Amino acid sequence: MPLGLSEHRLREELTREVHARPFAHLQPSERVTHIALMTGEGGLEGERAHVAALCQRYGKPPPGDTANFHLVDLGPFRLRWERHTEFSTYAFYAREAAPLRDDGKVDRFAHPVIERVPRDWVQRLPGELLVGLHLELEARDAPRLETDPDSIGELMQIENYAGSAVSGGSAMAWMNFWVGADGFGRALIRDVGLRPRQAGRLVQRLCEVETYRMMALLALPLARRHGGELSRLGERLRGIIDEMTDCARLEDEQRLLGELTDVSAGIERISAETNYRFSAARAYYALVQRRIQELREERIEGFQTIQEFMDRRLSPAMRTCESTQDRLDTLSRRVARAGQLLRTRVDVTLEAQNRDLLESMNRRAKLQLRLQETVEGLSVAAISYYLVSLVKYLAEGGESFGLPLTPNQITALSIPLVVGLIWFGMRRVKRALRRGDRRT
Repeated sequence: MPLGLSEHRLREELTREVHARPFAHLQPSERVTHIALMTGEGGLEGERAHVAALCQRYGKPPPGDTANFHLVDLGPFRLRWERHTEFSTYAFYAREAAPLRDDGKVDRFAHPVIERVPRDWVQRLPGELLVGLHLELEARDAPRLETDPDSIGELMQIENYAGSAVSGGSAMAWMNFWVGADGFGRALIRDVGLRPRQAGRLVQRLCEVETYRMMALLALPLARRHGGELSRLGERLRGIIDEMTDCARLEDEQRLLGELTDVSAGIERISAETNYRFSAARAYYALVQRRIQELREERIEGFQTIQEFMDRRLSPAMRTCESTQDRLDTLSRRVARAGQLLRTRVDVTLEAQNRDLLESMNRRAKLQLRLQETVEGLSVAAISYYLVSLVKYLAEGGESFGLPLTPNQITALSIPLVVGLIWFGMRRVKRALRRGDRRT
């Protein structure tokens, strides 16, 4: 290290990250086939091995053990492989002009570059095809292209397409954003004053606009599918709230709380199914907007720009997704508030019932105390009766010893004494028990 400094362990990796995935250097004329396949978040090792197998077939170096990008010249074509979070892209380049027909006219988009790629290798590509695009980059000295809307429309195979001057007027570009009979869309670039690296950036940005557009639109079917269900859940929630204002019994409130739990479960299920896709759509839509800005479009008379096309086609779809996400969030907050209110009502009702129960228990305790005191009085009488009977027996037995009082006299005199002692003893026991309760 220079100056003997200790280098951070991530310095080299972070430096390489800035220069990762460079733009290709393209020299008009150039033909490109770009495809994007949905692969999910796994399977990187399999894709890398598949690309390595193609490189080995042509005797070229394979991607590195940890690579998620590879740009290699395989002779008949050049390959650019990029691995993203949930999809992968493959771009095949060939430096050649479009072929000529028998009548001498240019046969644009005929015999695309992907026809040079081994068919068995293409058929084993992992993932599901989401984007397919054939792109022609024509040199400025190529046979003149008719740029009127009818001619371009015939070439694009659809009436609704976009075109503009891009890269500060260094090129003209048209895209159809369509899937033709061959399963691919079309993009045409006419070179006016492009430099090789500038041409590579332009081609890459157009391919990314199409790829990110499709990735963003993956959220639209979810928004449409769950829109009706959200409406039904909203109506059900409104019915529950209306019933809450009229119900007065605990059983009704508990029933409504159960229904509200079902509504909440439905909202959480929809949120779990859509949250990732809606978040990804926002990110991809932002990338589309960024890439279009980087094109630096200028209007060509008679054509709608790519920005205008997206504003009319993609933006409403994204607003639909955003609206569905907002409805979902709003409904979730309403359910949470209604649940909190209903649980509060149930708690208040239960507290009132508990208060009534405690008052009833207090009344029963007082009755039991009175009954206990009554029983205590009877107990004093009963115990006194038995003790006085014992005294009487003792007095009768002691008469033979010459006691001065008769047994009846002794019995009569013992009654107040016995009753007083028993009553006093029971008071002592009750006082001791009360002191023990207070300590505990």
